Amino acid sequence: MAKTQLDARVDEDVAELARKRAADLGLSVGDHLARLVQDDASGLRARAVEAAARFLAEHQDVFDEAEDAQQTPPGARAA
Repeated sequence: MAKTQLDARVDEDVAELARKRAADLGLSVGDHLARLVQDDASGLRARAVEAAARFLAEHQDVFDEAEDAQQTPPGARAA
């Protein structure tokens, strides 16, 4: 497949994140961005976000209990 060069201006912190993540994945920045665009266009990213939202909704009580336990002062549960 023929390659086309794109130019994009992003904040330096975004560019650094892109470089680091691409390196973590063993990809060039261009290949990493191409993969992100393909995932987004195919709906993969949207389905993943929806699945995460469902998971959080189904298990919210567990997260609430853990948060409440962290906010209880030390010794408050001692008999």
